[in-house]
Amino acid sequence: PSLFQALHQLYYDPNIENKNLAQKWLMQAQVSPQAWHFSWLLLNMDKVPEIQYFGASALHIKISRYWNDIPVDQYETLKSQLFTHITRFASGSKIVLTRLCVALASLALSMMPEAWPCAVADMVRMFQAEDSNVDGRARCLALLELLTVLPEEFQTSRLPQYRKGQVRSVLAQECGSVFPLLEQLLQQQDSPGFIKQKVLKCFSSWVQLEIPLMDCENLIQAAFTSLQDPELFDTAVEAVVNAISQPDAQRYVNTLLKLIPPVLGLQEQLRQAVQSGDMETSHGICRIAVALGENHSRALLDQVEHWQSFLALVNMIMFCTGIPGHYPVNETTSSLTLTFWYTLQDDILSFEPDKQAVYQQVYRPVYFQLVDVLLHKAQFPSDEEYGFWSSDEKEQFRIYRVDISDTLMYVYEMLGAELLSSLYDKLGRLLTNTEQPSTWQHTEALLYGFQSIAETIDVNYSDVVPGLIGLIPRISISNVQLADTVMFTIGALSEWLADHPVMINNVLPLVLQALGNPELSISSVSTLKKICRECKYDLPPYAANIVAVSQEVLMKQIHKTSQCMWLMQALGFLLSALQVEEILKNLHSLITPYIQQLEKLADETPNPSNKLAIIHILGLLSNLFTTLDISHHDDDHESTEVKKLPVQQGPNPVVVVLQQVFQLIQKVLSKWLNDAQVVESVCAIFEKSVKTLLDDFAPMVPQLCEMLGQMYSTIPQASAIDLTRQLVHIFAHEPAHFPPIKALFLLVTSVTLTLFQQGPRDHPDIVDSFMQLLAQALKRKPDLFLCSNLDIKAVFQCGVLSLKFPEAPTVKASCGFFTELLPRCGEIAPVGQVVHENGKVLLQAVLEGVGGQASRSLMDHFAEILFALNKHCFSYLSVWIKEAMQQDGFPSARVSPEQKETFSQQILSRERVNKRRVKEMVKEFTLLCRGLHGTEYTADY
Repeated sequence: PSLFQALHQLYYDPNIENKNLAQKWLMQAQVSPQAWHFSWLLLNMDKVPEIQYFGASALHIKISRYWNDIPVDQYETLKSQLFTHITRFASGSKIVLTRLCVALASLALSMMPEAWPCAVADMVRMFQAEDSNVDGRARCLALLELLTVLPEEFQTSRLPQYRKGQVRSVLAQECGSVFPLLEQLLQQQDSPGFIKQKVLKCFSSWVQLEIPLMDCENLIQAAFTSLQDPELFDTAVEAVVNAISQPDAQRYVNTLLKLIPPVLGLQEQLRQAVQSGDMETSHGICRIAVALGENHSRALLDQVEHWQSFLALVNMIMFCTGIPGHYPVNETTSSLTLTFWYTLQDDILSFEPDKQAVYQQVYRPVYFQLVDVLLHKAQFPSDEEYGFWSSDEKEQFRIYRVDISDTLMYVYEMLGAELLSSLYDKLGRLLTNTEQPSTWQHTEALLYGFQSIAETIDVNYSDVVPGLIGLIPRISISNVQLADTVMFTIGALSEWLADHPVMINNVLPLVLQALGNPELSISSVSTLKKICRECKYDLPPYAANIVAVSQEVLMKQIHKTSQCMWLMQALGFLLSALQVEEILKNLHSLITPYIQQLEKLADETPNPSNKLAIIHILGLLSNLFTTLDISHHDDDHESTEVKKLPVQQGPNPVVVVLQQVFQLIQKVLSKWLNDAQVVESVCAIFEKSVKTLLDDFAPMVPQLCEMLGQMYSTIPQASAIDLTRQLVHIFAHEPAHFPPIKALFLLVTSVTLTLFQQGPRDHPDIVDSFMQLLAQALKRKPDLFLCSNLDIKAVFQCGVLSLKFPEAPTVKASCGFFTELLPRCGEIAPVGQVVHENGKVLLQAVLEGVGGQASRSLMDHFAEILFALNKHCFSYLSVWIKEAMQQDGFPSARVSPEQKETFSQQILSRERVNKRRVKEMVKEFTLLCRGLHGTEYTADY
């Protein structure tokens, strides 16, 4: 197609296919040598703006990306042609003008300082020269556009690092040609608004070049004046914030001190904006105050003799934190200020003790005031008002409260125990004041403050917690938000309750009552789970009641699935502390209804609704068995040592239950073997039980191994291999259990090898789990690889195939297998033989991955294999790597024979014993192979 046809298709053809083709073709045209020629033609004044824009873009691409193609003697022509066109478009299309300015900016950055000294001064001079054809205002706008895009183009340019530094300092010096012009334009009475706006944008762009703050002082003051003009307000805010926030600014303390009065001078404008509900203005002024306070609090605090003016700035920011109205509906400003309070506190606490003491005296009262302000801001609106909020607003408010909670927790470091006492006093006064009944919002916010701190800070030493636990039952709970916060507060105090068990009865009834309310599902269940986990040895007197209430809510199906699972975990913790016969009695009453349901479901023909019911019941059982642990493996509390129960005799209650339901589970399985989710749910029950019971699970091993073998040989599923791996991990050392586990391991291996012959590509999850099983077997029980009927060569070949899978987790698992296998070359003769005969194929696969076949995130794992080959088969490796690297274009056409030779020598050098170095060599080489070496892609690597 011709250029014009393609452009026409791109802009006007309704057919998306044609548009895409045209776009592809045009992108190629832009980088072709002809682009130099056709760009200027497209910029003719008789063309439409879209076509002119394409021409200007093509010029910019050529200049910015293909600078080295331009002969030096063409620089001047190109420069004057661009100047001419920019002048011509000064009163033409705005988008074309901008692209031309960007092209000239790019040219200037590539030429300065040698080929074009004083580039910026030249630009200013060129556009100030009288040109009768173009009106002065249009020329002025074109110059401002050019000066604005210049620093922006610098930030995104692809200049090499050393040039970047050089050009940055040249530009910073050239601001002497720019700033006086900008000042003059801002101060001229007759400058129209749109010119002033452009000036402020231009200044904003330049300050990001790290220009000394004192050189910006006049323009910052002029920007402060512009804040009074509604039309310029937003642009002026950006300019002031950008200037104050540049990292270099803190070196200019005197200038920063001079900026405090104009910032404080904005307070009247801020108050009026708040009164009239002008959110944009209050937001902008707040951004300026926070920029000064947050970026420079350390520098300003250091000026001790100016402490009053800095305190005034802090108070202004406090006003912004406490700005009237509810976030995010009536105001969006207060959230901007929260990080300031962190910064200020860090800076105060970083001073040496004497200076810190002085500042603590000044700022402790400020931080107590901050707590009051934040708790006021965290209050919910009235029920009526909250009813009108959208779900998005409610979610933003929830996140805002989390931010407030984090801030309060941080402030605790500054204020300490006195903070908890003050919250407790306020709450006590609220709840006992009969004269003035308080709103629930007020009570909720104070409790929320308490909970924020108690959740992460150890309050065991606080003398106000007993009082608080005493107050909680006095709260009249009238609505969901308050009830939720009461629950979460009790949950946050569960560790305290474990140390003060007499208080449990004060709050447990509240929690059990809340369990019956679906609206309090998450808070009540998570709180019960925390109490059952932390206080289990003190709960036996309440166990019957807790189990009864839980059973009732489970049967009524009040809670969603995940809360039902948590509730089962809570009961698991609770039952762990009872005597065995008590546990069995409770388990019987708890599980029987589900077993009866499962029996019914097992007889039905499989369909989607009974599948969900089966998965739900199996999930409840596995969550119960996750935490039901009578051997107390998970107790790491010193305080519980005393309370430990006598060691139980006889079988573990979980095993008793599993044996009772084993046949039923087999029956369910036989019908659902095809369904990965049901198989996974069955495996999860045993996997969770094995993890929790460890050796106590032993009696189940033979029948479970048999069932797994039958399952896997009928329809292979990854979850069955994962459970086999768990059994190998825990029981492979026990001579008594070894025979069934060995038989299962060999069966899973042979079934999987058959799967590999039929084509494993559709089962990356099975391959992944299989590789992890092999690695676990080598780790825990290498003797498994001595079995005469294990085909080690076939297993090795499967590993090599798996290294070439596109799925990263599968490749990672295969690398893990080889990393375990190679060190066994010496001790297990059959392994050594297979590696020596087939290791070259493994090396070939590893080099292909490094050469670009595998994801870059896997390179460390491939390096581990090279490291192991080096350590355990060095004499073989030196021959294999030579042979492999002699192949043309291998492992990538982008690396030269010299680069391949260097890599091979590095890998075989003395440094091969240093794993970190081997990883670095592989990273370097993979970048060369991918053609990414020394590009911007490698920066984050």
